[in-house]
Parts: sequence; C-alpha cells; structure tokens
Amino acid sequence: MYWCKIAQTQAEFDAIAKLNYATFVEEIPQHEPNESKRKIDRFHTENTYLVVYKKTELVGMLAFRDQRPFSIDEKIGAVENYLEEDICEKLCEIRLLAVNKKYRTGRVFLKLAQALYSFAYEKGYSAAVISGTTLEEKMYKQMGFTQFAPAVGAEEAKFLPMVLTRQQFERSLQQRLTKGSSTFYPGPVKQLGDITHSDISHRSLTFQALFQRMRKGLLQISQANYVATLVGTGTLANDVLLGQLKGQNLGRGLILSNGEFGERLIEQSKQWSLAFDTIQNSWGDPFDPKIIEERLETGGYSWLLFVHGETSTGTCNDMEMLVNLTKEFDVKLCADCISTFGAMPFSLEDFYLATAVSGKAIGAMSGLAFVFSQGLAEPSTLPVYVNLANYQREHVPFTIPSALVANVEKALQAYPERFELLQERFQALQRLPIVGKYKLQTPRYPMIITLKLPRAFQGLCMDLKLNGLYLHGDSLYLRQKNFVQIAVIQPDFEAALMQLKEITFYYEQIVEI
Repeated sequence: MYWCKIAQTQAEFDAIAKLNYATFVEEIPQHEPNESKRKIDRFHTENTYLVVYKKTELVGMLAFRDQRPFSIDEKIGAVENYLEEDICEKLCEIRLLAVNKKYRTGRVFLKLAQALYSFAYEKGYSAAVISGTTLEEKMYKQMGFTQFAPAVGAEEAKFLPMVLTRQQFERSLQQRLTKGSSTFYPGPVKQLGDITHSDISHRSLTFQALFQRMRKGLLQISQANYVATLVGTGTLANDVLLGQLKGQNLGRGLILSNGEFGERLIEQSKQWSLAFDTIQNSWGDPFDPKIIEERLETGGYSWLLFVHGETSTGTCNDMEMLVNLTKEFDVKLCADCISTFGAMPFSLEDFYLATAVSGKAIGAMSGLAFVFSQGLAEPSTLPVYVNLANYQREHVPFTIPSALVANVEKALQAYPERFELLQERFQALQRLPIVGKYKLQTPRYPMIITLKLPRAFQGLCMDLKLNGLYLHGDSLYLRQKNFVQIAVIQPDFEAALMQLKEITFYYEQIVEI
C-alpha cells in the first residue's frame, strides 16, 4: 500500500537526506559526493516535505517552500517576469521531487501528484513553480505542469522552468485526481445518485404528492403529529423553535448546555430576548438528573430546551430522563435533534417542539430544515419566515426546491433498515485501534465519534487529506480543543473505513508519540 504524509520526525528527515543524496548527487550530478551519503537541502528549515510510503518505507518525496527568493528565481530571475499577474498572487515552489528507483511506478507518482494538489489547494496557492529535470519532462506534463521559460543549467543537468496554476488544476485535473476521495463528515452527505425533479413547480400536483410522501415519512420516523418544512439550515430551524417560545409568551425556561451547540442555543435565545436560566456543564459531561429535578421543582419553568446529540463531542444526552422529569413538573420539552434524527430510533411524541435537518443522518442533501410539534402553532406577530404557524397550513407557503424534497423522500425509503446499518457502522468504527485509544469517554449516539489526539497526531487530518480521506476537524471549535471527528453517515463509509484503518496502522508506527 502506498500512502502520503507530511514529514515531521527526525527519522523521516534522515530518510529524506538519503533519498536527496541518491537522486541529486549520485543520479543527477548537481552536488559533490560526501562520505555520509546524505544531502541536507539548504532550505531544509523552510521546506515542508510531502513523502510517500510503501507501508513503513519512505520511497518518494517533494518539498514545498513559499519564501522568496525561490531557487528558480536564482536561475532565471523573478518568475513574475514570465508569468501573468493573476497567477502570481500567492506562489509556492516545488523542489526535490524524488522517488526511489525501485518504486518509480505510475502509482507512486499518482500518489505524489494527489498529495501535491491537495496540499497546494488547501493552502490557497495560486500557482506552483518547479525546475523540472529534462529527464522527467513527460512526467511533469502529465502532472499538469507547463514550461514558461527557456531551459537552464549544464547539459548533463538541464532543468525546465514549469508552472501549474490553480485554474489549470480546477479545469483539467481536480475531478480526475480527487475522484476517489471520501469524507467522514457529519454533514453534508455525499450524493451518489442523480438529482431529480429539479423542474417541478412547488405549486404543482406532482410536487404536492411528493411533499406529502416526504412528510409522511418524517412523521412516521419521529412519531410527531406535525412537521414544518423550511428551506434553510438547522440554525434557522432552531430560530423558528425559539421564536415560537417567544411568540406564545410561555414564560421562563431552562436551557441545558454541555457543548458547542448548547452554547449556540443560549446565544440564539439571547437574541430572541427570551427569559431563561441555564445549566452549563463542561463539554461532554452528562447532566445530573438530581440537579435538573431540583431546578425544575423550584424554578417555576414552563419550558426546557436541550441538544439531544451534541455534535461537538459526540455526546448523546439522556432523552428519556428529561421526558420523565418534564412530565413530572408539567414543563414543555424542546430539543435540537439535528444530529440524532435518523441516526437512532426515538419518539418525539412527548416533545412540544424539536428540530432536524435533511443533510445529516438521514443521508439526504443539505438545504431543508424541519420543526416537529405535537400541536398546531397559535397565530402570532412573529416575522413571516420564522413564524411556525405559516408552515403548518395545508398549502406550501414559500418556494421549496422540488429536488430537495424528492431527495429527502428517497432517503427516507431506507428506513427503518438504515438505523441498523448505522449501528453496524458505528460498532465497526469503535473497533478501529486509533478510536479505541483516543475517543472521548462520553455517552455516544451511533453517528459520530470524537477523538482527542495526542500532540504527535496533530497533523493527522492534513495527512489524511493528502490521501483523499477527510475527517471532521476544520471547525474552529474542534481545532481549539484539538478534537477530530469521524461520522458513519456517508454512502462510501465501508470502503473509506478500510483505507483509514490501513493508513492509521502504519501511521502509528512512524509517528513518534
């Protein structure tokens, strides 16, 4: 198996020096021989090295550098003299492209090319320049590079100034080189099938039939009496929920928070000028039933709001406990079920209001938000678009893309079997060695697992991107806590998990923990 990473250990830098010597001293006579048979690049401390492994053997490399002057500047003058202005917005130089002679196959160069594009694209470079040896001109052209200045250097070691622009990559290479990529995101969900019904009016009888089938499927899974469908995100759905609490003048409430999305509910509630108190736990810490019971008994609350599946930590908060407590004290129970709806079977029959979206566990496209209720909303003076009563009429009040409705209706056909599928995937994920070592010990739901990686693994997300695997770790709230997440809802999960298992097996052997 070939795979890529960014070099970070001393052992890797030593292997790079050996390969550098073998390629640019012994094979291409650019530098004088030495007894150590190692060549440390003069820009070593400024370089970022992308390396290719065959299992645990380093077999190829290239170096990125974006500090000026470039090596190629010293040969031909400033590259800006040869390139168009827009290409030069953010340049980098690629150097020291080298592969062990035993492994000079198309697979190795393809891996290097994929890693090169992933890294350069992620960093936002407008173009990459390279001094390509004439011996490998064909390979560079296959990678998308084009010559932009005359060849330079001695006859026995001649080099071509070449460039690969971001536009060239997007136009002709991106689809081919990222075709096999997979994500472990908790949303959006990759769609493998065709997008249909895009030409159907939301006023047509065809749409009405499609919309009713979708609603029926949603109500069947949720066991709610009503569902309102909005075009938007989970944040909009939660705003509609909070607006309903405000518009009905229900009095003081209690909000529970033990993660990023509980904190967001608190901030949104402040924007609505709701009267409420909070129970705020550390991220991932479960709520104590005794504390909630005491607060409900003495606080005079009319409603309670919580996040069922706290995506930021993968924590599943105890729904049954809260149902029982709010029934006991006659408090209206409301929930953000955005991450759990469709991930596990549960009933919303005891909830006053609850929210969900299309682009999470049910596996449909992002773009639709849902607000579930047991009763019809009373008329209020809330703004039109966030007024729940407007969405509970017989007719559709606003434009809803038919393609999104059709996509959700099709996704719902996978239930109830999808519950079992996600559970099986979740169990398989938990058997991954890296998950067993670094997962957060919180009550979890079968959609996502959060890892807190050791310092030596802080480059794992970027290294996996070089191999076409995308973990969920780019959100600011995750980066701040050094959390990485793996979700099980993507359609190609099984194949991606096998690749992840293999790479992390070798990764742990190479990285110094």
